[in-house]
Amino acid sequence: MAVMRMSVGEALVRFLDSQYVSFDGKENKLVEGIFTIFGHGCVLGIGEALSMSDHSLKVYQGKNEQGMAQVATAYAKQNNRRKIMPCVSSIGPGAANMVTAAATATANNIPLLLFAGDTFATRQPDPVLQQIEQTYSAAVTTNDAFKAVTRYFDRVSRPEMLMSAMLNAMRVLLDPAHTGAVAIAMPQDVQGEVYDFPEEFLQKRVHRITRPTPVQEQLEDLANAIKQSKKPLVIVGGGVKYSEAGECVADFCQRRNIPFAETQAGKSAIKSSHPLNVGGIGVTGNSSANTLAKDCDLIFAIGTRFTDFTTASKSLYADKKIITLNASDFHASKLDAIKAVGDAKAGIAALDKMLGDYKSSYAGEIAKAKSNWAEEMERLTSIEVRGDYMPEIQEHMPDVIQDFLKAHGEAMAQTTAIGVIRDNIPKDAVIVGSAGSLPGDLQRMWTTDEKDSYNMEYGYSCMGYEIAGCLGSKLACPDKEVYAMVGDGSYLMLHSEMVTAIQEGIKINVLLFDNSSFGCINNLQMGQGVDALCTELRYREGGKQIRGGKFLNIDYAMNAKAYGFVTYTARNKQELEEAVKDSLKQTKPTLIDIKVLPKSMTHGYDGWWNVGCTQDPKTAVQKQALSEKQRMLEKARKY
Repeated sequence: MAVMRMSVGEALVRFLDSQYVSFDGKENKLVEGIFTIFGHGCVLGIGEALSMSDHSLKVYQGKNEQGMAQVATAYAKQNNRRKIMPCVSSIGPGAANMVTAAATATANNIPLLLFAGDTFATRQPDPVLQQIEQTYSAAVTTNDAFKAVTRYFDRVSRPEMLMSAMLNAMRVLLDPAHTGAVAIAMPQDVQGEVYDFPEEFLQKRVHRITRPTPVQEQLEDLANAIKQSKKPLVIVGGGVKYSEAGECVADFCQRRNIPFAETQAGKSAIKSSHPLNVGGIGVTGNSSANTLAKDCDLIFAIGTRFTDFTTASKSLYADKKIITLNASDFHASKLDAIKAVGDAKAGIAALDKMLGDYKSSYAGEIAKAKSNWAEEMERLTSIEVRGDYMPEIQEHMPDVIQDFLKAHGEAMAQTTAIGVIRDNIPKDAVIVGSAGSLPGDLQRMWTTDEKDSYNMEYGYSCMGYEIAGCLGSKLACPDKEVYAMVGDGSYLMLHSEMVTAIQEGIKINVLLFDNSSFGCINNLQMGQGVDALCTELRYREGGKQIRGGKFLNIDYAMNAKAYGFVTYTARNKQELEEAVKDSLKQTKPTLIDIKVLPKSMTHGYDGWWNVGCTQDPKTAVQKQALSEKQRMLEKARKY
């Protein structure tokens, strides 16, 4: 067997540079670039190999380990999981910073490859800088934290272990059913050790992603259930997007006259303008989808993992028969569903052949539901801020709106701002978001006919994904305008990769919705009868709690301008429209600081969310909240 003698660091870099993916006969390079923040645990080893050895990988300098790993997650998602951007950190804090990103990727079934520096395999110099010592085990390091949030974890404590570690990493990363984060701990001494690596380990390797068709018996079960139904409803999940099955599913529904709703991960797999597309479903769903979900007699879920937001905490279609098509047996089996396990596109094609001339009995219900929602959309995007703005809010919280306006002078409704943005950005633009009230507004309100243009991380709802994810999506789609839809709370939590965008000369667009901190959670807090605390960005004015003081007025445009962004501030529709249009003329990254009123996001539409609720209510609001929870739990599915 021919061998090549080299360091572990160099062997790793050469291996990554030689990986390819084949899907539907199309081959592409799996790894084209790598993100890193060098520290003593990785700069001499992997870092040396990246700097000195012969390879084609483009190396990016991250600014925060979580941020660069979120860039990589969005990049993989935007590439439909067929390209990855490995991330390298030092030991200790650098590694721990990536744990959140690993959880984000795993929750969303997105491939993310992390290499975390580790303490010495020899243990000779222990404790080294940034090492955590445990009295119960000398084998435990910071990196053991990855075990809870990854699909695969390994520690390369001998040079020859690199080979099995990387082959297992590829197996997991490219598994459509079980992909997620992979963390490989790399002791800093082992990175520099040499070994005679077999040449075949370092040669070009093509990984085939296939389309397994569900077995005949499972397809027959699904077909029988559909034939027995009169009004089925399809739920389009992320599996439809990653299988590139959108057109196939749309044609299937068209032939069978079956309406379909979208999860956050499934949105933009099929055109919003399709006459049977009824939009987002569940807690953050709209009236169109949720009305049909309550009235249907069968739910056909394709490629979704049934999060509580998709099922409205198992209340929305609790009494319906449920069938599933999913690459994962685990997800397909949820809600006691009749299941078929396999690829979405292959499964739908095979199922369609079994249905004969079946069509649903829907008549005008779909068009009526869509028409009603269209009217509501018109209202949401036309809200004017007046003295009597949102009287139902003013009645219970009269000071919130006035306090905000005193600090900011003028602001607009969040839903109106979304309408202005949709009307003025390019039709093929990609939007990226994650946490707060924006994902709910966007699942309900955002429409697009551009395939894969909606990159919403809502499996983990990770604050800080938005701007890093915007950069990752732009790296994947350099020819498109890409927008981060981010609240001021998430912006303050993590926006460091804006500097990376400046450094790399990459134009991203940040749409910052400033409602003075955590507006979504403030709604939840106050809606449960809890006094507002630490969910509004107010000054402390006496007392032990931060409440009742004046709102801070932060100039986020000035902040971004200091980094080198072209910036704008918008407090009304005209200013926002002008800013969006002008930003399209720019070649540098842009940020629009949009001042939006608290409580001006979308609400309701029969999407109940099961949250913690006091069993000892003391106020009328708390009593009402507990009563509502008890009522909904009675009708919700119990398993």
